[in-house]
Amino acid sequence: MKASIIIPNFNGQELLAKNLPYVIKALNNKENNIFEIIVVDDGSEDGSVKLLKNNFPQVKVIKHTKNRGFSAAVNTGVRGSSGDLIVLLNSDVVPNEDFLVNALPHFKNPKVFAVSLHEKGYGWAKGGFKDGYIQILPGEESETFHESFYVSGGSGVFRRSIWMELEGMDEKLLSPYYWEDIDLCYRAAKRGYIVGWEPESCVIHNHESTISKLSKEYVARIKERNQLLCLWKNLTSPNLVRKHVMGIFARLARHPGYLRVVLMAVCRLGIALKKKRREIKESEVSDEAIFARFS
Repeated sequence: MKASIIIPNFNGQELLAKNLPYVIKALNNKENNIFEIIVVDDGSEDGSVKLLKNNFPQVKVIKHTKNRGFSAAVNTGVRGSSGDLIVLLNSDVVPNEDFLVNALPHFKNPKVFAVSLHEKGYGWAKGGFKDGYIQILPGEESETFHESFYVSGGSGVFRRSIWMELEGMDEKLLSPYYWEDIDLCYRAAKRGYIVGWEPESCVIHNHESTISKLSKEYVARIKERNQLLCLWKNLTSPNLVRKHVMGIFARLARHPGYLRVVLMAVCRLGIALKKKRREIKESEVSDEAIFARFS
């Protein structure tokens, strides 16, 4: 199966200059079966595009005329790709030269949707449901393939055909960033697909992305808002929905300032509920069954 690497970029000239050579090395390793490298420039105002054209002729560049957010950039890259598999790498991720060799065989199973790459220091993702909210906890760095609650949109491999079936990341609801990869993988799991983590597919994530330069308070509010929207869209169990509503009121009682986050989410409630109808119709696995896998 051929793999397309997609790297979203916004004002990441320095990161591209530093890290793309490692991606090129992986491209030259035929065992990775990499077909193409695509950088989607999301309206950068620095010299990113010029750098790519002058220094990296192996890379296909797709440009957004304005900044549209992470999900939109990734979706654009997927639509412009030709591989059977999509490899998402943030511009601050450095892959090993053979980083796909052990991930590719998992896709011989047609039910496998996505495989998370092994970021040093992090294992598979454990998902739980506590106090009315989805809780994401770190799993162990085990020595064998392990089911994962989700695959990171910054270092993961996805089957393109299922991605298109699911209509990709939800840029309309969850832009500009956060929870889009959790949402995507949860929808896949609800349809019976497999999401996992491969310990031998190694990358280094330096966490130097553009988002770290933004206001921490603003980023935190967006993250909490999207957590709510993901729940409102995807929870189909009446029991867990009731627990979630109770959890919102409990959180508001403890932290009145959380009302601002709730109101931000309410502004997109109509979109979430419209999408929820599809989830109810197409889901084959219950919410409880998914969380039980990680209990």
